[in-house]
Amino acid sequence: MDYATHYDVGDRKRDGGINEDSVAVSVFEQGHREGFRGYDRDAPSGDETSDSDDEGRDADERGDGTGSEDSDTEGDATADGHGDRDDCASNRSAAVFALADGAGGHDAGDAASYIATTAVCEHLAGTAVSAARSEPGGFDVAVDEPLPAPPRAAEMESAVAEAVVAAHREVLEYAADADEQAHATVVAGVCVGGRCHYGWVGDSRAYVVNAARDEILPLTTDHAVVQRLRDAGEIDDVEALVHPRGNEITRALGGSGRADPETATVDVETATVPLYREDVLLVTSDGLLDAQTEAAKLYEWYVDAGRDDEMAAVVRDRAVTDEEIREAVLSAPSLGDAAERLVELANERGGKDNCSTVLLHDGTLPPTPEDPPARAAGARQSVTDRETLLEHD
Repeated sequence: MDYATHYDVGDRKRDGGINEDSVAVSVFEQGHREGFRGYDRDAPSGDETSDSDDEGRDADERGDGTGSEDSDTEGDATADGHGDRDDCASNRSAAVFALADGAGGHDAGDAASYIATTAVCEHLAGTAVSAARSEPGGFDVAVDEPLPAPPRAAEMESAVAEAVVAAHREVLEYAADADEQAHATVVAGVCVGGRCHYGWVGDSRAYVVNAARDEILPLTTDHAVVQRLRDAGEIDDVEALVHPRGNEITRALGGSGRADPETATVDVETATVPLYREDVLLVTSDGLLDAQTEAAKLYEWYVDAGRDDEMAAVVRDRAVTDEEIREAVLSAPSLGDAAERLVELANERGGKDNCSTVLLHDGTLPPTPEDPPARAAGARQSVTDRETLLEHD
């Protein structure tokens, strides 16, 4: 599993502001049989072979926030990093990820996000390893007992939801002890066996960017006021980019600590999607999209102009759109470069809020089918000029 993270306080908060975002990634890497074949997502596909020494150097030189195990390049590999595998894996991974954004305007958003990401990964790391080792057939190894049966998607989603609820309770316990309010959004999940099982609370997001189809697919739908207005048909896509209420979320982890930390719960939305060789899984806080410092003015101009196409183009040009995110990921020479570029993009548009990203790619997966199943969840964008506030259901 190749991964990268990048995070920044944001240009507008650089003097005196704090970063309330937090990210965490835990990767389980397993190699067997033929040796490590690499994860080169950027090399062109084809039948040419790459020099094994170069491939080993590529894996070993990832020191910029990307993660990869050391390489064992026994045998030749094709340009896409797979060689002649005969459909038998030579290495595979499982990953747990969590990204949380502390709700600005509350006392301890930074503490809430830290607790959320670490608690989720602690709860899910064993789940990821257990799921990976329960399928030895991928290495052509015949083992039944004592390995557990491979988990179903519903079981994995339940595990994700339980981890998020456990994090919610830890945040509440902290809030009670500190006599503070502590809220955070979260996106978390497990990537294993060619699928991503994930869950979310709030308006941090997950996307799949697919190079084979040149597309970006939102995997989450914001728990936010703007999302409600968009779903109800009260605003259009352009208004959603710069709406004045874009900072108001309707669901979050934590609270004031008045709820019982032992029994409190939170509604975690979950889903499972297949992943392919050409996919990059992107998880980001809303600071990537909530970057435009002139959002309120742009909204007013767009509405006053009668929502015409010319002003819509101006809004899209100044906000960060999904298509710009897709281009930034697909054009970057590495995941680390892509993560940095996304944060730079947010700062170029105003850097109004903290921005964090996690990107994951697994080059050992099967290629994207010609007619892949629908994976998008129809996420919306929200860009405003204020701190994140919690609007209760």
